[in-house]
Amino acid sequence: MLTLPRPAIVFVRWMIARDMPAVLRIEREAFEYPWSEDDFAHCMLRRSTIGMVAESEAETVVAYLLYELHGKQIDLLNLAVAAPLRRHGIGSQLVAQVLPKLSRGRRSRLVVHVRERNLAAQLFFRSQGFLATDVLRGYYQETALYEGAAEDAYRLVWSA
Repeated sequence: MLTLPRPAIVFVRWMIARDMPAVLRIEREAFEYPWSEDDFAHCMLRRSTIGMVAESEAETVVAYLLYELHGKQIDLLNLAVAAPLRRHGIGSQLVAQVLPKLSRGRRSRLVVHVRERNLAAQLFFRSQGFLATDVLRGYYQETALYEGAAEDAYRLVWSA
């Protein structure tokens, strides 16, 4: 098992194709309804989508983040950290890479949607300075297939 100090020292870089096996492994262990490889591929084909990974000193991908640039805001699409390394500051380091891309004049908000029952993510984003602005009823449609009802999401916003 990979262990890192608290806070962990990682190197953040752009995501590349050879990162996908590690990203998919982290995605599957992190989420009840994980993205597929096709979901990632489709997302990364958009010119406005940017992917980053965090690597340990052993050059192992331990976390990733995807975000999409829009005219007035940046949408954080997906963020996950390998299970044994959560709460070591890696997610915070990834979010910190996106915040300088915000400015009052242009893109002034970083927006993320979080499942209603994902309390860990809600608390993480709150600790990063995000505020809940909306409840998006029935946002996660895939839960309807398995649980009979679509799950709500919270829209969380960090403003410059």
